[in-house]
Amino acid sequence: MLGSREVLVEVTVNAAPHAARVPARTLLVHFLRDRLGLTGTHVGCDTTQCGACTVDLDGVAVKSCTVLAAQASGHEITTIEGLAPSGAAADLHPVQQAFWKEHGLQCGYCTPGMVMAVRQILADNPDPAEADVRRGLAGNICRCTGYQNIVAAALHAARRLREA
Repeated sequence: MLGSREVLVEVTVNAAPHAARVPARTLLVHFLRDRLGLTGTHVGCDTTQCGACTVDLDGVAVKSCTVLAAQASGHEITTIEGLAPSGAAADLHPVQQAFWKEHGLQCGYCTPGMVMAVRQILADNPDPAEADVRRGLAGNICRCTGYQNIVAAALHAARRLREA
């Protein structure tokens, strides 16, 4: 029966190894949420429009609704939970701290994807201009804000990371 074939997925997620048999068509976002319980990676559209499902795959930000779990097998994934494993404010990644300080969220649904996207923007360009941040976030949608505080958070994080 087409679609019923299962594959073994072996990945390292947030520095921990995981292995599971899943249907071959399982999307990485569903593997992370449903199999591993990492619900910080959100499903916003299933069509690669919103970016709420953004994670790092081998250090590169990807929309996990466009990657099959089987394609990620053998690779390293970092989710929003992996940025501050203890959950303590003192352990937050500088981008997370900047979102908090600059009020870069409202409902918070898009925030994990935004944080992961901003990390990639800053990895590619440690000293971005506002226009660079806005262009880099073009693949992430926030339905609650006017993006001003999200951009401010990205620029704040860039300054902090450069100073570190």
